[in-house]
Amino acid sequence: MKLLSLLFSSLMLFFVSASIGAPINFAQAKKLASLIYSPTTKSFYCGCDISWQSKKAVLDLTSCGYQVRKNTDRANRVEWEHVMPAYHFGHQRQCWQNGGRKNCVKTDSVFRAMEADLYNLKPAIGEVNGDRSNYRFSMLPSAAAQHGACPIKVDFKQKVFEPSANIRGDIARIYFYMADKYNLSLSHSQQKLMLAWHKLDPVTAEESQLNQRIAKDMQHNNPFVSGEKEWYLGYQNSGYGVVIAD
Repeated sequence: MKLLSLLFSSLMLFFVSASIGAPINFAQAKKLASLIYSPTTKSFYCGCDISWQSKKAVLDLTSCGYQVRKNTDRANRVEWEHVMPAYHFGHQRQCWQNGGRKNCVKTDSVFRAMEADLYNLKPAIGEVNGDRSNYRFSMLPSAAAQHGACPIKVDFKQKVFEPSANIRGDIARIYFYMADKYNLSLSHSQQKLMLAWHKLDPVTAEESQLNQRIAKDMQHNNPFVSGEKEWYLGYQNSGYGVVIAD
């Protein structure tokens, strides 16, 4: 009887685990992301220490020399940043043309899947998330730092954001993944920039381990991190995420 009971419990655990899939909306994704990145991690763009206390993320701005630029409230809280902005993947959907993000959340299952994709979510300082907005990534060699020792630059007039060198490859591989999975277009200049970042900042052991942790919820990895796929100019997207979401 004990053996049968043990087998039954094991089977139930297997079926429960197998039934857990990728998050179906942004709210669910944020909860899962908190578990993936806890108990300690660093903010994505600035590298500030983050700890979780009673399921709440707590920032230590002094750990990375961050200085508040303008918004103290947002600077002291963690927000979940879409590395590829919702505007970038949303405006390529018809739902965005018919009513923006709110309409997409309400009517488009593919958009909801993109918005909730855990590979595209990173814990960031709220003020940095706001300053990045939906600005495109690029290099700003002549721009001055505006957030203390945090190694980012923002050109608000040109709507350009330069991330720190140690995460540029991570960003590139997220862009490759999102474009390939959801059949999103990347301009020629975007592809060239991301390919350069991918080469200059290769996959680290930490990024690979995070890829494996996220895969437990998403039920697949980022193949541009694992090395199963390699981007090139003129890459043909598979679009497998569009089929799954539909």
